[in-house]
Amino acid sequence: MYYTTEAYFKEKFDNAYRPFALRAQSAEEYVKWKKDFRALLEKLLGFQKMTRCEAMPISLGIEQMDGYTREKIVIHTEPGIEMPFFLLKPSNVKPGERLAALIATHGHDCGGKMAICGMDGGYLEIRDRIAKYNCDYGVQFVKKGFIVFAPDARGFGERAEKYEQNDQSVLHSSCAYINSMAYPLGLCQTGMWTWDLMRLVDYILTRDDVDAARVNCAGLSGGGLQSLWLGAMDERVKNVIISGYFYGYKQALLEMFNCSCNYVPHLFENADIGDIASLAANRGIFIETGDKDPLNGEGGVENVIPQVNTVKKAAALLHNEKSIAHHVFPGPHQWCGEKAIPWMCERNFG
Repeated sequence: MYYTTEAYFKEKFDNAYRPFALRAQSAEEYVKWKKDFRALLEKLLGFQKMTRCEAMPISLGIEQMDGYTREKIVIHTEPGIEMPFFLLKPSNVKPGERLAALIATHGHDCGGKMAICGMDGGYLEIRDRIAKYNCDYGVQFVKKGFIVFAPDARGFGERAEKYEQNDQSVLHSSCAYINSMAYPLGLCQTGMWTWDLMRLVDYILTRDDVDAARVNCAGLSGGGLQSLWLGAMDERVKNVIISGYFYGYKQALLEMFNCSCNYVPHLFENADIGDIASLAANRGIFIETGDKDPLNGEGGVENVIPQVNTVKKAAALLHNEKSIAHHVFPGPHQWCGEKAIPWMCERNFG
């Protein structure tokens, strides 16, 4: 006999009013809701605890790849916080040409930015994950003409904490440590990830080879989480692809326990995932869902559709319905890209 708390949490979730669930009935109401909701999220994410600083970019070397170059760069996102990333740039760029930019965010279990850039680093585990998840989408996008920025999120790859810094943990993350330290300080990992990506956008917009009107983001799983939140919180990001990370929170994150990085204090009592995505409903959003993805929750795709419909409702208020797309593909938890990549190319290259 076990006397558990799960039913208690479900009841609390069901009884929450969620004041920032999208209830707007006009564009004017949407604009006010958006302003107030984003202000709340900035507090929940802990932005008020973070400090801006100069990026101070340092290039650590460039390699010639097949049709593109791969440069390693490190920037500062807060005092004492450095973020390494790979910059993938097409080789056939004309002098003075400004390119469409794409931030390629990674998920769990793939060695951070390495898998996104098609690198295994000599690790068989990463090579296997690239094949399993089709997650080298940084390479897929640079070969379509995008200049790609693929960072390590805090706790992954070269940003792993000391408890994970060994060969056996190349696929692991430091999420549990980071959030355990962050929560008592009024911070959370999702907030720090979003902040870092916004500072990456700051840096991207200083480059003379980037078109400021064409900054985009795409990611799978935990990378979908990052793409979702960056699009929601930063108007400079014009289009986002959210892959394998779009579902009702109750089934996907409350009834199933996922990594601690998914949990933002007070979020469930204020809104659901469709409401967060609706903050970007004035721009372009592509959601892709594997019909056999267990992370969708017990209801499968039926746990996804209502959240997508929330975003479509928000876009309809703005007469922007054509900019929202949802692709359900036959498959498990993985990057598909079959329709998402052509959609992103169309949005940027016409």
